[in-house]
Amino acid sequence: MQLTRRHLLSAAAALAAVPAWAQDAKPLRVLVGFPPGGGTDAIARLLADKLKDVLGRTVVVDNRPGAGGQLAAQTLKTAPADGSTVFITHDHTISILPQVVKNPGFDSHADFVPVGGFASFVNCFAVSGGTPAKSFDEYVQWVKGKNEGKSAVGIPAPASTPEFLVKLIGQRYQLDLVAAPYRGSGPLIADMLGNQIPAGVGSVPDFIENHRAGKLRVVAVLGTQRQAQLPDVPTFDELGVKGFEDLPYYGFFAPRGTPEAFARQFSAALAKVVQMPEVNQQLTSMGLTVDAMTPAQLGERERAYTAAWKRIIGDSGFKPQ
Repeated sequence: MQLTRRHLLSAAAALAAVPAWAQDAKPLRVLVGFPPGGGTDAIARLLADKLKDVLGRTVVVDNRPGAGGQLAAQTLKTAPADGSTVFITHDHTISILPQVVKNPGFDSHADFVPVGGFASFVNCFAVSGGTPAKSFDEYVQWVKGKNEGKSAVGIPAPASTPEFLVKLIGQRYQLDLVAAPYRGSGPLIADMLGNQIPAGVGSVPDFIENHRAGKLRVVAVLGTQRQAQLPDVPTFDELGVKGFEDLPYYGFFAPRGTPEAFARQFSAALAKVVQMPEVNQQLTSMGLTVDAMTPAQLGERERAYTAAWKRIIGDSGFKPQ
């Protein structure tokens, strides 16, 4: 949902209507569930730098990597519900992880409230520079011919969209693919650049810069439409791999009980930031589709995505671990 002029005017009004928050001297902590060097961290730092000016308060990025964002989510649960802490995350931690982990240590709906969304994106399949394949079909043939159908594929977190994709690809092409979990996309990409692992699955923002630099190659993307930043890369839908048509989202969440006034003001500030030409351009160049969402819209998007993944996880036979 792109911002309209009416939305921007409403955002400006909301900012003006809550001067107390703008004058709050207490730093705003932005929790990130992955280590520095990955796509989520880069996005968080870009937005934090602009939010501090719009909000008129210090904004600090706090990396709490581990377990696919689970540690950061647990930190958010115990944070004061006073508008001093938010969590920037994509779909995995909020919508998927609670369905695949028996005791995640948080309940997305009982413990958190959405305070603003800003983008959608797609995941992709990439091969390292040391892998001879130049396309996805060539990768499949390479695994079959050189490795007898066996190979490892790096993923940024266990029991995530990438892991389910690896499993589906293995079934679809009769390959013995093993999903190798990392603590975020940063370590995964480092190993791919060092040719320690031949392929990986993650978000387009994770891989796109190294793809442009020719250090690794994105060979397929999820969704039903090719990405503007990767026009020559086919979708898995084109390749015949179905079931991953729902696009993930990026948003901010806060502890349950956080004042609605803060949620409105933060959402308005976020909407203003992502429409700044330089920010919009950078987010787009990272492979994101800027899609500003109010707290209510983000909540609706999260519930729909959670329901879609409930079906996918159920059909896969995966049991919470």
